[in-house]
Amino acid sequence: MRLYRCCVMNGGKFTKLTDSDVRLAEARMQARIKAGPRAVAARYDRPTERVVVTLSGGLELRFPAELAQGLAGARASDLQVIEISPTGMGLHWPKLDADLYIPALLSGVLGNRRWMARLLGQAGGQSTSTAKQAAARANGRRGGRPRKDQPSQPHSSGDD
Repeated sequence: MRLYRCCVMNGGKFTKLTDSDVRLAEARMQARIKAGPRAVAARYDRPTERVVVTLSGGLELRFPAELAQGLAGARASDLQVIEISPTGMGLHWPKLDADLYIPALLSGVLGNRRWMARLLGQAGGQSTSTAKQAAARANGRRGGRPRKDQPSQPHSSGDD
């Protein structure tokens, strides 16, 4: 039996893996590949500025490049080159060193937690519900947003 030593993220402690552990992990990955859709083709569509991913079941996934972490703000020429991982579970943009995971994309996740929070915050700030409009009007009638208190300035008597 071969024994592997691997450093894991929990404080840099070492854990021992056996051949059996590795075989089980490989079997889980093969089951995931068979069970879920995977990318079979990917391209960047310049006219719509969207990434288009064709999945193994024939489903086509499209999303604006601007919404994806690592792709936002990229030039079209850098978005054109897309590599699909051997398992079909990942997409890689070599010119941008950006990666996206297909199962996450199918769940609507286009980046890490901080990236997604920023996107949701922007969308919330742009919402124009009736309640938000009414609150803004009422606030305007009272003179707008309250100003932050200014630190008191030392007064000069002019006798200096």
